[in-house]
Amino acid sequence: MSATKLELRTALGPVYRDVLPNPPRDCTPDEIPVIDLAPMFSSEISDRKQVASSIRSAAVNNGFFYIKNHGIPEGTIAQCKQQVINFMRQPQEKKDLVDSQRHSKYYNGYLGYRKAQISPSESADVRESFSFRYSPELDPDHPKDISEVPEEVRTWIRGEDFVWEGTSHLPNFKRDCLAYWSGCLTLARRLVRMFALSLSLEEDFWDDKTTYPGADGVFNYYPPRSQEEAEKSFVGLGSHTDLQLFTLLWQDNVGGLQILTKEGQWLKAPPIEGTIVVNIGDFMMRLCNDIYKSNVHRVTNESAAERVSMPFFFGLNFNCVEGVVPSCTSESNPARYEPISCGNWCQMRFKVEREEFLKNEAARKSIAPSAVVVTA
Repeated sequence: MSATKLELRTALGPVYRDVLPNPPRDCTPDEIPVIDLAPMFSSEISDRKQVASSIRSAAVNNGFFYIKNHGIPEGTIAQCKQQVINFMRQPQEKKDLVDSQRHSKYYNGYLGYRKAQISPSESADVRESFSFRYSPELDPDHPKDISEVPEEVRTWIRGEDFVWEGTSHLPNFKRDCLAYWSGCLTLARRLVRMFALSLSLEEDFWDDKTTYPGADGVFNYYPPRSQEEAEKSFVGLGSHTDLQLFTLLWQDNVGGLQILTKEGQWLKAPPIEGTIVVNIGDFMMRLCNDIYKSNVHRVTNESAAERVSMPFFFGLNFNCVEGVVPSCTSESNPARYEPISCGNWCQMRFKVEREEFLKNEAARKSIAPSAVVVTA
């Protein structure tokens, strides 16, 4: 069998990747390495540059790596995971109190089972999710009332209170979810400094551009796979790339994450205890002129157990209009991308994804058999 074409939805229109007919295989440590972040917390710049060098090696290869000694307590992660399960096991009417399509302007809240299709080449996504975005009053490093946020940033703040109001009946839900999210945000602000060093920039290059950042918390719930889903090769989350600078992904021990190599081979990225997966996003790839790879990935829950993952998507302040960074261009390698704001970049694809799904749903309903009973 020859390679098949995989269509990917992007903010700028469809792109295509070749996929080999081989079944997914386990990754090797060279393909998705484990990076020890302990030296990142050192006062010695030489130690931090060691981490930066390891990040660069992974980022130019498959764009994915694991991190250990990341500083987020295991107890914080476990409590958040339990809250995700508590939320998802509620009656449908309780989850619908924070329904995204009904209540949100900015894609916050609950999205139901098979209510999105991120990949036009694959099935609707067999998952449920709960999402929330950055609010300055919740920032663990410098909390501020939104009235104190500079006006040019304020219009880009995407947090919405209904996600917490509609879940207030769940004991400690907000507290435990925000504890994990806060840990991710603090870690991401440290990690972005390592990315700056890895690109031969000053360590603080992005500090003033991540004061009110893209910081999206998403909790995914994948139910046990049904016989129909297995027979029809349904996906939990279809093939896609991430949008912002990078993603921090905690996954439970069920597994299901797969990464597509440049040769077109799917690799399994199994859970490794005590680690978080990091992957490069599209905006980082733009900023570094394609030196780092924002790679295609997907999720399939092939087990008889429920699966939980808790990605955190990190980007620049949404008002920041940024082009390729100076260390990634030269006379022989000019900038490939025009400047654009991180907010506009994200909004473009979110809008495309939702509009395409709603259009396809309407088309399916229009050709569905009538449910009207006709008497003889």
